[in-house]
Amino acid sequence: MRTKHTIHDIARRAGVGATTVSRVLNDHPYVSDETRQKVLDAIAALDYRPSYSARHMRTRSSRLIGFVTDEVATTPWAVDMIKGAHEASWAKSKLLLVVSAGRDLKVTEEAVELLLERQVEGIIYAAMYHRAVRLPDNIAKVPTVLADCFVEDRSLPSVVPDEVQGGRDATLCLLEKGHRRIGFINLGAPIDGHEPVPAATGRLQGYKEALSMYGVPFDKTLIRYTDQRPETAYRLTQELLALPDPPTAIFCGNDRTAMGCYGVLKEMGLRIPDDVAVVSYDNQLDIAQGLWTPLTSAQLPHYEMGKWAVDFLLTHDAPLPPVQQKLECPLVRRASA
Repeated sequence: MRTKHTIHDIARRAGVGATTVSRVLNDHPYVSDETRQKVLDAIAALDYRPSYSARHMRTRSSRLIGFVTDEVATTPWAVDMIKGAHEASWAKSKLLLVVSAGRDLKVTEEAVELLLERQVEGIIYAAMYHRAVRLPDNIAKVPTVLADCFVEDRSLPSVVPDEVQGGRDATLCLLEKGHRRIGFINLGAPIDGHEPVPAATGRLQGYKEALSMYGVPFDKTLIRYTDQRPETAYRLTQELLALPDPPTAIFCGNDRTAMGCYGVLKEMGLRIPDDVAVVSYDNQLDIAQGLWTPLTSAQLPHYEMGKWAVDFLLTHDAPLPPVQQKLECPLVRRASA
């Protein structure tokens, strides 16, 4: 069994007082480099580990950051958001506590309460996709930053993808290749009938802006909306290609939609990108790199959103300014366009 040493044991070994050891443990500046090194050597020799509870009581700092998600923890394409938040927290000697609460407001309230009991220094609330969220009242008891979501009154700081920029760059990529008939299978309203998500409206705006930059009139007959089921993407691609003047390129609202689009093009014997070019959104690597031809896709900045949220939380004093930050969705160019 490992011997449990105290700061008095360290002090005796280093030849200093217990107060000096305490200062070194708490990174106090008023300790000479030589003395600090003696104490650190003694700590290493004795394999000393300070009591977390005792340090918490002394410093009144838990060094804990709460991370509450709706479904991010269970979605493979968004795991980078947790990674970004974790690495940003770890760089500041903070520990990230992740709780997946689903979209039940009561469960979210209970999750926040558990984090408050552990005296977290702040909370990151992250959504699976870019949308407005409702949050429990108790989250106001601690500084909070939102990732991939926002509250309607914009009272909390948030970081989201720049959907307009991503949609514009994806469309410009096709225009630069000479395409002027560009179909767009956009993300539609969720199945429960709510308003279209910001991704749908933002990417459509970017599409229109890109066409305008090239003097290409907007043609609503080239627009389709998917419920994101594979069979729907398949059918909508068939509809676009059956038009009297079919598109020579298709912008898909996400990579899963592109999979259905690819299926139709392959069945029709059309080559990508020689006959029909395809671009997409998300850059979900197992799809974008796995499809043949590899898919050009706008990268959702999940890692960057997680990192930004933690960095913002830890570099601003409460109350946090309600900054509404947008992050670039860079276009990852592959052979499909």
